[in-house]
Formats: sequence, C-alpha cells, structure tokens
Amino acid sequence: MVIEVEQLVKTYGPVRAVDGISFEVKKGEVFGMLGPNGAGKTTTVEIIEGLRQADSGRVTVLGMDVAKVPARIKQKIGIQLQAPSLLPLLTTEEILNLFGGLYEHSLPPGEVLELLSLTESRKVMVKNLSGGQQQRLSVAMAMVNDPEIAFLDEPTTGLDPQARRGLWTVIEEMSARKKTIFLTTHYMEEAERLCDRVAIIDHGKIIALGTPQELIRNHFEEKAIQFFLEPPQPQDVWRALPGVTNVAQDESETVIYSDSIPATMSAILKYAEQHDLTRELKDLHVREASLEDLFLKLTGRKIRE
Repeated sequence: MVIEVEQLVKTYGPVRAVDGISFEVKKGEVFGMLGPNGAGKTTTVEIIEGLRQADSGRVTVLGMDVAKVPARIKQKIGIQLQAPSLLPLLTTEEILNLFGGLYEHSLPPGEVLELLSLTESRKVMVKNLSGGQQQRLSVAMAMVNDPEIAFLDEPTTGLDPQARRGLWTVIEEMSARKKTIFLTTHYMEEAERLCDRVAIIDHGKIIALGTPQELIRNHFEEKAIQFFLEPPQPQDVWRALPGVTNVAQDESETVIYSDSIPATMSAILKYAEQHDLTRELKDLHVREASLEDLFLKLTGRKIRE
C-alpha cells in the first residue's frame, strides 16, 4: 500500500470535518474520494499531503509517517493546484521550470508539456490560456517531479464537457504509465470512468468503499426509469406505482427506481394518458443504476446539493 489512513480525525470547533476514517490506497491505482462540498474530502487529502495536521489518527505515505517527515514525502508526491493559483505573466514553460526547481528531481518541461498536450502553448502566457489549458497546466505542475503519487483535487471543476473529457484522457494516460492517482471529485460520471476504487464520504465519514461496479451491484437490484415531465407531478403519484422502490426529482427531471420495470413503465404511460400528459412526457428511458443513484440512496440527497 502506498497510502494508509488509520482512524483519522480533524475537528473545527464543534464540527468533526473528518470523523475517524480509515482506508488504504494501492500502488498504481486510481483511487477516488467522492462527496459534496463540506463532506471532508479536501481536509482528508490535505492531511495526507502534509499540508494540514490531524487531531488524531495516523497517516503513512510510501511507508513514511506524514506527521514526522512531511518534507521527504512532498519530494515524492505531486499536488495539482487550481488555476487561480497560476502566475498569469509567466509562460507555461517558465511555470514548469519554476516549479521543477523546487524538487530534488524533476522532468524536462518539454516532456511534461507533451504529456499534457501543451507543447504548442509552451511560449504562451498563462493569462492567455483557455480554461481547459489552465487546468491541464495545473495537472502538469503536479507531474513535474515525476511523482510516485499524484493528488488531483477536483481537476475538472468549471470545465465545459469537451474540456472535461480531454482531461479525463490525460488522467487515463497517466494511469497507463502506472502512476498512483488520488482523485477527489463530485462528478460521479468522472469517477465511474476513471477510478479503480472509490470511497464515498459524507459528513466526515466513509459510507461506502470499493470498485464502482461492486458498490452499485451490492446496493442495487433495481433499475432506473428516467424522464422529463412539465409540470412535474407529485412524488407520491410515482411512489404509488407498482414496483417502485424510490423516487428522485430535480425540477422537471424524474428518476424512478423499480424492481419491476414492465409494470412500472406501463403504469407511467397509463398515468400520462389519463392526465393528458403524453406529449409532455420527454426522453423516457430505462438505465442501469449509477454511482449518482448510489449516493442518493445512501445519503438521501444528490451529491451536488
């Protein structure tokens, strides 16, 4: 194991931001920590990185105790910085030279720029980069010392879908190079695509841990029926239909969880016909349960609430 966390606790006044959590990260895996803002994931990561002290518990990284030798650990890990922290008047190449000089060992800037598809922007000042390019540069800064573990803290937040998928490809390429990646995110689709294992954290506690597939399989026998309907109907209408185990609504979007799809689908269509809502019923389809569904089932709320 390259990271071992044992009974970690961190409090801020009366709030237990991290509440006695324990987990391990294996060498070469993409490990995701998922949770809404305020769940405790950023505090946990900062303690592992040696940037914040725990109240109690023990953390080892690459066999070293973070509380005792944080400087040695920082030479062997990479930490992704958010775009607002970048120096706007330096070029991408100058940024990597600057940060590379902080480490005992660093990669040539050209090699890192190529890895992050930034070669054509090597002479471009940071202020002139697009949002997606700035995010890739922040990841490049985490890779400049060729770290054994890269910590990426919500690296795709604020990106449009195309830029987000571009950065996913970069992370997949890093994984193919056998880098250990610790990824925090609140995008469940991102976690399902990238992560070998995930820990779902809420109110400072880990409430589920495993591969995305096994977590979904262990918690769901139902499938999801999803549709848009305007005006939305009361949840009690859908909960009364045959086979329904749970209902979630977000404005005009409705998700119904059912263990008897044919019966539930038939009842939905019959209700729409009886109430003259057939034309308003849009994008009706059945899908497998996802990590987003799992989080809702375990916590009673969506991850971005």
